[in-house]
Amino acid sequence: MEMERVRRNAEALVEKTMKGNDASHDAAHVWRVRDLALSLAQEEGLSSNPHSMQIVELAALLHDIADYKYLTDPSQENIVHNFLDQEGIHQNIKVKILNIIKGMGFKEEVTGNGNSEWSPEFGVVQDADRLDAIGAIGIARCFTFGGSRKSLLHDPAIPPRSDLSKEQYMNKEEQTTINHFHEKLLKLKDMMKTKAGERRAERRHKFMEEFVKEFYDEWNGLS
Repeated sequence: MEMERVRRNAEALVEKTMKGNDASHDAAHVWRVRDLALSLAQEEGLSSNPHSMQIVELAALLHDIADYKYLTDPSQENIVHNFLDQEGIHQNIKVKILNIIKGMGFKEEVTGNGNSEWSPEFGVVQDADRLDAIGAIGIARCFTFGGSRKSLLHDPAIPPRSDLSKEQYMNKEEQTTINHFHEKLLKLKDMMKTKAGERRAERRHKFMEEFVKEFYDEWNGLS
């Protein structure tokens, strides 16, 4: 019953704090990541440990509460920390959840500053979040986010950036939506942490590759 209460309260927090986000980073994204993370955790053999499953579920539910792309109030950065305290989450579990959330971002890993040592719980939550960024859902989310920021679909004069710094990655200005596939999404398959994540990423990655090829063919009048 205790975990059920915490789960309901976490879901309510997600609904409240993310209701103004565009559909690329809304509550539905969180529910998908939570379900994927729990499924990956089972495949990775974590389901026999209730504490591991609690860490996975709560980290997945809370991972985007303080996303820098949507922060309007600096105090929001402490929402997750305060929530876990209010719910009476054991200190060891709280620390693991906060470490997972802090280390999940692509902007850290793309510059070589990601977690070099990570727990199985971290692996399944990060993989779940990245799986939701690729494949058919990932394509839909990418163009939804680009549309919300009024980004160009494509401009041949703006090539994808390589060797990005953290600051460059976070700066979305003057970038096209299709470039995001090259700068991030097509890299995620090879950044999966778990075997279960790798297996699921294969199909989603192939679907994206086919989409990007067709996009350029249609753009150039070849298809």
